[in-house]
Amino acid sequence: MPKALSLRSGLGSVLFWSVISAAFIGPGTVTTCSMAGSRFGLDLLWTLTFSTIGTVILQEAAARVTIASGLSLGELLTQTYGLRVRWLMVVLFGAVALGCAAYQAGNILGAVSGLSLLTAGHMAILTPQLLTILLGLICIGLLWQGSTRLIANFLGLIVFVMGIAFAYVAANASFTPAEFATALVIPSLPADSAVLAIGLIGTTIVPYNLFLGSGIGQTQSLSEMRLGIGIAVLIGGLISMAILVSGTLVTGDFSFQNVAQTLTTRLGSWAGALFAFGLFAAGFTSALTAPLAAAITAKSLLGWSENSVAYKAVWLTVMAVGLTFGLLGIKPIPVIVLAQAANGLLLPVVTVFLFIAVNNKAIIPKAYRNQLWQNVLMLLIVGVTAFLGLRNVWLALLTN
Repeated sequence: MPKALSLRSGLGSVLFWSVISAAFIGPGTVTTCSMAGSRFGLDLLWTLTFSTIGTVILQEAAARVTIASGLSLGELLTQTYGLRVRWLMVVLFGAVALGCAAYQAGNILGAVSGLSLLTAGHMAILTPQLLTILLGLICIGLLWQGSTRLIANFLGLIVFVMGIAFAYVAANASFTPAEFATALVIPSLPADSAVLAIGLIGTTIVPYNLFLGSGIGQTQSLSEMRLGIGIAVLIGGLISMAILVSGTLVTGDFSFQNVAQTLTTRLGSWAGALFAFGLFAAGFTSALTAPLAAAITAKSLLGWSENSVAYKAVWLTVMAVGLTFGLLGIKPIPVIVLAQAANGLLLPVVTVFLFIAVNNKAIIPKAYRNQLWQNVLMLLIVGVTAFLGLRNVWLALLTN
């Protein structure tokens, strides 16, 4: 008999699955969303509607695969294709791990930028290099203790606080409900917006989150999982939209300092401080999830145990990449935007693997396999992301 879904278990599931929101609401989300709002107003808001719905569909499918089979997404792919394509599992892991490392660079740089804005003029001793080291040590300590549920619940609380901060800033933008509703559902692709459009999708439907979600949800029932993912991802999508709307208040060249200064000038010092806190919180939460996701992907695709040296080496390596970028003082915004676009290109590939897995008749019981409408929506996600990604590649080739 299916386990009843109580209010307590439902709320706990929402908090637990907020790890997915914490993973995709990083500095990449803050940067791409606020930059999209600053440059194009509400014109790209539809991409967040598309990607929020897409995230719910894909994350639910990845978790359903695990609940139905007892196998994570990577384990199911390995069992399906066997050792004949072991090289393919290694390549797929390498691509996902590389994406995590790219994200991690942006996570550390973004979190340190937020802290620097918060402490500017008050604590001169806290240089960006020192802040990077302190942030890295805290993240390593939390990851080393190894409890994914503790980390997930901790991240969920920070995401909710961050969401309130950005929603409060966005409430001061002057758009009518009709303008907002139209921008939510009517696709628009202004000139020179393609990279940001695929970046907005890539920063929300994060490829490594599919492996992360399938790797942590084994103990839940379908009802718990669906409620948790649905509400947690919806909240994450609304936060992303609030960040984009907040970005419409910003004018001039885009930089974190300019965003904070503009918001301070237009709304008061509280707005600049809330932006700085949101940037830090986004970076900190994602600085935990990116290394964790890379390690869980290694466990899933390559069969490495959580207690193995190789498993810990994966997340330590991803963390080291982010810390290196932070210590070198590399400008964060170009790294962050490119990381989102790169993950947008990887997304169709991972989605195809998930599509094959969730329709596997040999392993997935019929009641858990995709229905026709779910297959159609998954193929639509692949089509849209592949089109935008290939369009970006084509435009890049034409300009070189």
